Amino acid sequence: MKHQKLNLTEDPISQLFFKIAVPSSVGTVFMTLYNVVDTYFAGKISPEALAALAQTFPVYFIIIAMGVGLSIGTTSLIANALGEKKPKKASHFLAQSISLAILTAIIVSVLGINLGPSIILFMNDSIVTMKLSMEYLNIIFLGSIFVFIQMAVNSSLSAMGDTKSNRNVLIVSFFLNIILNPLFIFGYGIIPAMGMKGIAISTVISQGLGTFYIIYKVTKTDLSEYLYFNCFKPKIQILLDLLKQGIPAAIGMMMISVGVFIILFFIGQYGDFALAGYGTAIRYEQLYLLPVLGLNTAVLSIVGQNFGAKKIKRIGEIYNKALIYGCSFMFFAGFVIYFTAESAVSLFTNDAEVIYYGTKYLQITALMEPIYPIFFISNALIQGIKKANIVMFLTLGRMVIMPLIVLWYLIFYLNSSFEFVFWGLLIINWIFGIFVFLLTKYILKKEFISQENSILKESKI
Repeated sequence: MKHQKLNLTEDPISQLFFKIAVPSSVGTVFMTLYNVVDTYFAGKISPEALAALAQTFPVYFIIIAMGVGLSIGTTSLIANALGEKKPKKASHFLAQSISLAILTAIIVSVLGINLGPSIILFMNDSIVTMKLSMEYLNIIFLGSIFVFIQMAVNSSLSAMGDTKSNRNVLIVSFFLNIILNPLFIFGYGIIPAMGMKGIAISTVISQGLGTFYIIYKVTKTDLSEYLYFNCFKPKIQILLDLLKQGIPAAIGMMMISVGVFIILFFIGQYGDFALAGYGTAIRYEQLYLLPVLGLNTAVLSIVGQNFGAKKIKRIGEIYNKALIYGCSFMFFAGFVIYFTAESAVSLFTNDAEVIYYGTKYLQITALMEPIYPIFFISNALIQGIKKANIVMFLTLGRMVIMPLIVLWYLIFYLNSSFEFVFWGLLIINWIFGIFVFLLTKYILKKEFISQENSILKESKI
């Protein structure tokens, strides 16, 4: 293919990991920094604006979850088609995903603008912060079409192993945000001061420019040769295939968000200092997860193509190598996190009680780090072989059901101390991690046997 420089079904696996995972990880760093910039400038407007931006997260996360779900489903299907050497089929998936993205954006915008105020007031009954939140969200909802289209189109690049293009978008968006935020928030020359609206406008402009760049990159691939106007007309079967993969992935993302709120609820039982300590510490911990997230992206695209090419044995090698790299890195990260816990939390706050809670969390979660890659890599593999429903149920069990049962028992029945919240999570994650590993191996074995039987039948015909 014109710009598919990487051969995901033939190139050395370790080389592919490096070329796909590293740009993806770098992009994630700048995406995180982008949000930091928004938070910084919101604080410059007023304390109320800072609170208003913070409480938009659950609503905004719905957009992100749906976009990511659509993207994961599209990446999987396009990668499968490319592995089958069917670029025309891949192009149809891309075209239909764009049509689906536009339809989703319209529905999300209408629902968000009308239901947004009620959702915000449910979390916080302050009319002042609600109005500020909706000033931001109304523009974000109207501009969400760029989010959905960008993620849908970028999925085709990810399916080909190109994560550099999206990395470039995220880096440029970060620096553009630093310029546009103060310009639209405080005004300059003919541009009036817009406050909270200014943050949203900056975001929409950045996303819009990024979308056009990603579309341009796709036009440089062979997929563009099969993108006719007729391809964009809704085709029920293709849309159902996309939804079959995308909806479970989106629900899985939302379950992660629900899981975070469940943990925050239980930590909140120990007071504001405990919440502050946890919130501060988790920012530090997340830095170490960025390479694993990059590996997750790499596994999804590589496995997707190899599944399409019916190379189940190679998929097993991809899984094993990804786990070795991911778990080894996080084992080392666990040591670093444990011994730097107190000094790391101290960088964010001088309060001794907050430092105590944050340090306790990091020292316990350090023992959890080596198991995290199993979840990310197994999920990517299972999604790559088009079994997204399994990932959804696994995420529901690990992030929602198990924490609710175990933490409720520890805190409200046994009256356990703060540390036991995380000892409970440690036990949940290790037990679940071993289960997910064995399940993934079982799924791979089943796929291998199925392929062998299929080859045997074909040879007899």
